[in-house]
Amino acid sequence: MPSPPAAPVRRSRAAGTGLALALLLVLAAFALPVLLDWETWSRASRSAHPWAAPPLHGFWEPKLVGPGTAPTLLVALLGWAWFPRFAASASWGRLLAVSYVLALAWMLSLALVDGPEGISRVLDHSSEYLPSAREVDDVPEMLRTYIDRIPYSHPDNWPTQAAGHPPLALLFFVGLVRVGLGGSLAAGLVVTVVGATTVVSVLALVRSLGAERLARDAAPFLVLSPAAVFMAVSADAVFAAVLAAGLALLARAAVSTGRAWLPWSVGAGLVLGSGVLLSYGMGLMGLVALAVLLAARSWRPLPVVVAAALVPVLLMALAGFAWWEAYPVLTERYWEGIAADRPAWYWMWGNLAALAVSAGPLVGAGLAHAARRARRSPDGRPDQRPEARPDTRIVALLVLGAVLAVLVADLSRMSKSEVERIWLPFIPFLTLAVALLPSGWRRWGLALQIVWAVLVQHLLYTSW
Repeated sequence: MPSPPAAPVRRSRAAGTGLALALLLVLAAFALPVLLDWETWSRASRSAHPWAAPPLHGFWEPKLVGPGTAPTLLVALLGWAWFPRFAASASWGRLLAVSYVLALAWMLSLALVDGPEGISRVLDHSSEYLPSAREVDDVPEMLRTYIDRIPYSHPDNWPTQAAGHPPLALLFFVGLVRVGLGGSLAAGLVVTVVGATTVVSVLALVRSLGAERLARDAAPFLVLSPAAVFMAVSADAVFAAVLAAGLALLARAAVSTGRAWLPWSVGAGLVLGSGVLLSYGMGLMGLVALAVLLAARSWRPLPVVVAAALVPVLLMALAGFAWWEAYPVLTERYWEGIAADRPAWYWMWGNLAALAVSAGPLVGAGLAHAARRARRSPDGRPDQRPEARPDTRIVALLVLGAVLAVLVADLSRMSKSEVERIWLPFIPFLTLAVALLPSGWRRWGLALQIVWAVLVQHLLYTSW
């Protein structure tokens, strides 16, 4: 009998290498600052807080159990033992509904390991949006003076989060305050409920592009991602949800026939343009948007999407906030603050370690495996192996877009530290790489991701 082809072994070997590298990167990022007495200024000086835990913005605070531990373990068991089979066979509508409910339960149960404070404490911090939102009583005036209040030199300068983002992020919380949801617990619940929609949008996007099989394979990893530790009550979860929704609309626009593509394109542009007004860095999601169009093999929506995306940006400029004027001012403030003390030689790779903590180490295996599968044959022709099929190409392009966005963000040095939450919008698209792993890897790999999330939540105070 002929021996089986060696390719699957090599692919598994690539995945194993990727997993090992991700784990070594995380270990080095945590251990070397302690062993070599490096000052990374991830949260504060280690002399001020000896249990600081770079590369994360937080510190070590192990806890055996908390109020949310039992629900977390219940969701984890249900998600590992039952959900993959359900995701493979359920109707599409039921899969989306259950994915949303399970993702929300996962986020809330992990946050509640720290009790109700796990949901409320972050948003009530003086550097966050909510305290600033409660003080806003004149929105037009706020917009007219927004840029003036970014520099440290202004006597009434914005706190960190409001200064570091365009005003739509703050306006979201102003809206919550105006409708009676301005308490930290209520606002935290709203943020978590919105953030959980990210999974639904990403699944819908992948299916629209024609890769339903891989969307189903990816669903358990998107739902039970370790990023849930940082998604719950982080405003960046809202940013992730908005951008994912915009990209899902873009996918529909790209594959629609007849005249339907036009309204989908307008909707995608409006949502994606609003995303840029939530966070300066979300312009990098344009790389994922290009990947969506490449995967769909259609550039028809692009002009309409770009024109529609400019609408919210220009309307905000007419109201007093010009994105292109604000960004240079923010850059000056950024380098006047703690960013100047954070050593680039550590954070250029420490950021990637923080990303691995948030996304989970199996994503490293998925990325390495995807890179291996994308390799062309030695004679330069496209790979003709059975797995080199259209749905694989679609997912690989989406993953590549997210990888490029992360690399640009890292090289810009505008994201030194705190990327475990800042890069949350990129993580679902990186996680899609896990769907390309062999089925055996996915089974135990899902358990690894779940255990990783539980350990991060129980060992660390993550500041988010």
